[in-house]
Amino acid sequence: MSATGAATPSERGLSAARVDAYLHRIGARRPHRADGTALRTLQERHLRSVPFENLSIHLDEEIRLDSDALVAKIVDARRGGFCYELNGAFAALLGGLGYEVALLQARVYDAEGRPGIPYDHLALRVRDVDGAEWLADVGFGSHSLYPQAFGERGEQKDPEGSFRLAEAAHGDLDLFRDGKPQFVLDPRPRALRDFTAGAWYHRTSPDSHFTRSLVCSLRTDRGRITLSGRTLTVTEDGERRTSELGSDAEVLAAYRDHFGMPLDRLPEDPATGTVNSPRPRD
Repeated sequence: MSATGAATPSERGLSAARVDAYLHRIGARRPHRADGTALRTLQERHLRSVPFENLSIHLDEEIRLDSDALVAKIVDARRGGFCYELNGAFAALLGGLGYEVALLQARVYDAEGRPGIPYDHLALRVRDVDGAEWLADVGFGSHSLYPQAFGERGEQKDPEGSFRLAEAAHGDLDLFRDGKPQFVLDPRPRALRDFTAGAWYHRTSPDSHFTRSLVCSLRTDRGRITLSGRTLTVTEDGERRTSELGSDAEVLAAYRDHFGMPLDRLPEDPATGTVNSPRPRD
């Protein structure tokens, strides 16, 4: 949606065929109704199927904030992305299923409790067929498994913790997780193109953690698996195991086997300055 609340053509949802392809990508069935129960399932399936990753930044790949391009990256290329990409694509899927979706900008709190830049994060306000509104988010890394009720101001329990929306200054909302502020949310609807400056900052600024780190992470049935450079971390049932991968072939195999991403070269690792490497020939 635009700042006036009107959806642009690329944000009105996907065709039936693209919706089916997207649902196949995340292992979900087409819901009978665009209600809150179906939204919970769709968000969970997305989080368990599509990785949170910033590899495009370190592969020198173009990031286009266009619904068709974002969906193509996730569905056709079987990649993931960061918040603008993941929630931008998820919004298109939800629109194609009959939900009303507004794109919201948020500023993420740092470790000192200071909010980041405007358009630091993209989140979704989703209205279902019953008129209920939800805060949906598949692009904040380790976050809630299920959407939160947008109008609720008490604690909302989730497998990932206790979440709470609270009124903030200037009509904004603060989101807390287990009592710790996560981001401050502006409830006014935005257009996908409005996030261009935020995405550019996170792709280019030396102050952005996305330019200073390499990450690919996916929720699993028993926890989470993360590949940061050559460090593979597997968390299962609260226990964490870390291993260091050796050759380029091992790293490429990890991207393929754990995240379903068939890369043909490694991204540059900003921590080591390692340059892109082509995939070894079979």
